[in-house]
Amino acid sequence: MVMTSLMINSEREAVVDFTVPFMETGIAILVAKRTGIISPTAFLEPFDTASWMLVGVVAIQAATFTIFLFEWLSPSGFDMKQVSPSPNHRFSLFRTYWLVWAVLFQAAVHVDSPRGFTARFMTNVWAMFAVVFLAIYTANLAAFMITREEFHEFSGLDDTRLSKPFSHKPMYKFGTIPWSHTDSTLSKYFKPMHAYMKNMNRSTVAGGIEAVLSGELDAFIYDGTVLDYLVAQDEDCRLLTVGSWYAMTGYGLAFNRNSKYVQMFSKSLLDFRENGDLERLRRYWMTGTCKPGKQEHKSSDPLALEQFLSAFLLLMSGILLAAVLLALEHMYFKYVRKRLAKTDQGGCCALISLSMGKSLTFRGAVFEAQDILRHHRCRDPICDTHLWKVKHELDLARMKIRQLQKELEAHGIKPSRRLLNADDVLKPRDMTRNHVSSTEFSGRFHDGGQIYRPCRTEIAEMETVL
Repeated sequence: MVMTSLMINSEREAVVDFTVPFMETGIAILVAKRTGIISPTAFLEPFDTASWMLVGVVAIQAATFTIFLFEWLSPSGFDMKQVSPSPNHRFSLFRTYWLVWAVLFQAAVHVDSPRGFTARFMTNVWAMFAVVFLAIYTANLAAFMITREEFHEFSGLDDTRLSKPFSHKPMYKFGTIPWSHTDSTLSKYFKPMHAYMKNMNRSTVAGGIEAVLSGELDAFIYDGTVLDYLVAQDEDCRLLTVGSWYAMTGYGLAFNRNSKYVQMFSKSLLDFRENGDLERLRRYWMTGTCKPGKQEHKSSDPLALEQFLSAFLLLMSGILLAAVLLALEHMYFKYVRKRLAKTDQGGCCALISLSMGKSLTFRGAVFEAQDILRHHRCRDPICDTHLWKVKHELDLARMKIRQLQKELEAHGIKPSRRLLNADDVLKPRDMTRNHVSSTEFSGRFHDGGQIYRPCRTEIAEMETVL
């Protein structure tokens, strides 16, 4: 008599007599769990595509244009009846976009709030929407930004990744025990698969399990009941069987041909099956020491770089988009600005973007440069020296203007009202204006004398150059 995990098949039954099967089994596939990486698009998974389109295309655009129009139409905001933007207004469509995005992401950045009551009320409504949206997004994001256990989920031996190993790139690595029942079955019904896995077979079951755990093999094919027992004994719970079992059969006791003990043992096994003893023995011995809690503890290991790759992909996408916008900005200043300066007489471009409106006039660029110089603070001695030199030259120019004015008065020539004096030069100007209407020079004569009368624009340009 032979008692072991002996599977009943036609070749063995031709030379020995088997009892009735006392346990069912088949050919199964063993794989190992591995810690997967977080999807590069995990930060987008809390909402589906339709929800993101609704937020990005509908909600943001609707809030932006609503705040823009309410501020434009409000009597306390920017009045739409004005032909051109007022000198001190700080309102445009792009700044409204900046306000909406800053409120949505709760960014601590400088924004220009609208002045109209209706526009401010609409901004508060958008802020409440942003709070609800971020709360839902953050709560769901935690569920998608965790590492998940991954494994090769084969459907069975009929899976094309196994039965036709050369059809998949890269090819999977799998093996079994040579000269076993599993090996014999595969050589009969899966010849390409059997020929492919010959070099990856293992001599023992323990060697096959170790190869799967270490990653040398992607799968190990063997007796399903034996593999289920080994899976239950794995303390780390890294092993599992996948797919359906193939070539279902059973375990039996083998005797010599025509042995008188076959019928006696078969009757006893049937009695054990009927009273439930076989099932109780199976549950007792097949229950292992797998501890799921230990596996949950291992999932809190530090994240590797590939597990939060989505953040770096988002950053790289932003850098590329910023480079594209920089190229568009250069194209605007080189090709588009001149044409807009000729056609935009009412200052409509300033409603879209204040910086665009200022860029269309030379005076606006001059005033912006003056504003930069006025608020400039040096951080090195060389810069301080140059700045002192420029201020000294400016003071000398002002003294020269006063001296010329006194000489004119000494000769009995009083400066005209149209002629600027030193006080006009020293008088601070409104730096927020982006539209200046003046002539480039005044060539009139005073009292028959050819006296050059510099205008405000030329002095402003002289100060900027200095």
